[in-house]
Order: sequence, then structure tokens, then C-alpha cells
Amino acid sequence: MNENNKLPGHIAIIMDGNGRWARKRSLNRIRGHIEGVKSVREITEECASKHIKQLTLYAFSRENWSRPRIEVELLMRLLKRYLIKERPTILKNNIRFTVIGRIDGLPKDVQREIEINIEESRHNTGMVLCLALNYGGRTEIVDAAKRLAKEVKDGKLSLEEIDEETFKNYLYTSEMTDPDLLIRTAGEMRVSNFLLWEISYTELWVTPVCWPDFRKKHLEEALSDYAKRERRYGGLIE
Repeated sequence: MNENNKLPGHIAIIMDGNGRWARKRSLNRIRGHIEGVKSVREITEECASKHIKQLTLYAFSRENWSRPRIEVELLMRLLKRYLIKERPTILKNNIRFTVIGRIDGLPKDVQREIEINIEESRHNTGMVLCLALNYGGRTEIVDAAKRLAKEVKDGKLSLEEIDEETFKNYLYTSEMTDPDLLIRTAGEMRVSNFLLWEISYTELWVTPVCWPDFRKKHLEEALSDYAKRERRYGGLIE
């Protein structure tokens, strides 16, 4: 966290409400997702300009596969289009692009565009933009436990060496700091299986605004509220 102006170092966002936004306007759900991309662009650029160190966006969950097939196909097409279209913006803003989740479960053409964005932005030194794709918090913990168990089985790690810090090294987010601020749009009061390990001491901020309407002014509201909070991490402020 930046102590000088109390900006969070790492912001995570559950981008909720695309479907509800479209339904209120008697539009197809996919139109809500299309409009949501505009919010992604604006918030990403705004966070980068404020020198936020990392922005993590919950873009596609493991549970999202249960949606109607046509919607999932359109979401994958939209994701591919985003990865291609936003590439110049990512590079112009000195953003380093990365992803978390079971990426090998995504369509091959989407995986290819992800790899290009990661490679072309690898040496950028500005904000890290992380998309959570085919992601689930419980899945992340299970995958970490499996990797850890294999290390123990192969004799590379002993049970006595396993503590919280060791376990974190096996998570998708092992190279990231935990989020300082978690924003959820559309008013739902739950974390929806997002970064379950990482948000143990994260500050939560919920707004009734649906994601396609979320803009700079709403981000400013979240940051202003965050700046007023005292983070104790279970301890006391002297």
C-alpha cells in the first residue's frame, strides 16, 4: 500500500451485473458483456494512471461454464476480441499482462492470444493487469494442495516445512501480493469463490452500480472510502 496517499497497491474487482444491466434495458445479455468491456478499458487505464501496482479482474469463473452454450461461446469470442483489441492499449500504458486460473481449459485460439499478450508485455514495468479466467478460489486451493502433496511424495518437501508462506508459493497468485481492496459491483454481498485465500484481510467495497455503468467516479468513491479505513490485520492500532 502507498502510505503517502493511502492508495491500495492491489485492487481486485468482481465485475458483476452485466446481465442485469442488459435485462433492465430489454437487451440481450451479451450486450451487457460488450458494454462491460468499456468499463474494463476505462478502469484499467485509470488504475494505471494512478500507479496502482496491480489490478485483478474476475473475468470468467469455473461456474460460468454452466451458462447457456451460446452465451459461453459469445463470451469466449468477446474475450478473444478483447485480448487482440486491447493489446496496443496495454503496451502504450506500460502494463504487464498476466492471467490466473485453469487456462488450459479455455479454447486454443483464446490461449494463443493470452500467450501473445503475456509475451509482448513481459518487460513492461507499470501496473500488472491480471485476468482471472476459468478461475475458482476452491479450485486454486485444491490445485495448490495437489502440487504440494506431490512435492512431499517425491521427497522434495517435508511436512514440517509446510506453513502458510510455503502454501502460498503453490497458489496461482504466488508471485502477487494479496489484494488491498476488493470491489464488487451490482450490490451482491458475497465473494463468489474469488481469491478465497488471498482476501483474508482485504478491505471490501460493494456498490449497487452494475459493471457496465462503473466508471472513474465510482472508482474514486471506492478509493476515498478505502483511504479512511484503518487496516489492523487482526491486531490493534496503537
